[in-house]
Amino acid sequence: MKKILIKTGDGYEIAATLYEPTGAPSKAVIVVCAMGVPQRFYQAFCEWLAEKGCVAMTFDYRGMGESRRGSLRGLAADVMTWAEIDSAAALSHLAAITDDLPISWLGHSLGGQTFGFTLAAVESAVAKRVTRVSYLAAGAGYWRENAAPTKRKSWVFWFVLGPLLTPLFGYWPGGRLGIVGDLPRGVFWQWRAWCLNREYAVGVLPPKYRAAARDVSVPIHCISFTDDEMMSFENIESLKSIYSSQSLTAKRFTPNELGVARVGHFGAFRSQLRESLWERHVWPSL
Repeated sequence: MKKILIKTGDGYEIAATLYEPTGAPSKAVIVVCAMGVPQRFYQAFCEWLAEKGCVAMTFDYRGMGESRRGSLRGLAADVMTWAEIDSAAALSHLAAITDDLPISWLGHSLGGQTFGFTLAAVESAVAKRVTRVSYLAAGAGYWRENAAPTKRKSWVFWFVLGPLLTPLFGYWPGGRLGIVGDLPRGVFWQWRAWCLNREYAVGVLPPKYRAAARDVSVPIHCISFTDDEMMSFENIESLKSIYSSQSLTAKRFTPNELGVARVGHFGAFRSQLRESLWERHVWPSL
């Protein structure tokens, strides 16, 4: 495990971690974080990827985890900053240090929503290096389609707490509330706009972003879970619908099928799912 800093196109430095195999690598995998989740959350999974012969890399978006530089109050960043600048810089760096190895994108939640935007933002030579995309527990976040446990609370978040506290603090202070975690102001407001739109991001962003998602031609594999407390079946299907059906395959699992009592939105990266999920279903998609 090697800690590195990557300079983005606008001069910000994001923190990243490399996991390298003992022998010659067969492929590279970029693991892209969920909203509010630090890169260290994926350490066990990335160590497993290195054991499988991959160069794996995680990173923290600006303002998050090890990429946070003091208060978020003055940080100008939204979700597209994370996708088009931070994720693009991380992907470009991984491409630069892995010669001609094929690269797989493995996204969790938000990391499974933004890959089309990132691929459109990098140089074409870098985009062509990405030969597969796999995402777990990712769907469109339209709040009226959220899974019941989240839907019951989301209206308070989007219409009361967020609009009240974000201007007051200058950022979303979720860390002290135990809700998502601290988020830059621009991230909160853009994410809110997406979640209040039935078509999520592509319903808010300019038309070129819908086209960018539709133009993704590499194989995409979606893995979802029936007990996900955030992403409902409708959320999952809404995200899938923006990609070409010819490039996308999907699997949906109950916890029982994976030999555990619960998976939920965050459990897919627990080591106890190494055999039943990682080996049997994630690995073939990378």
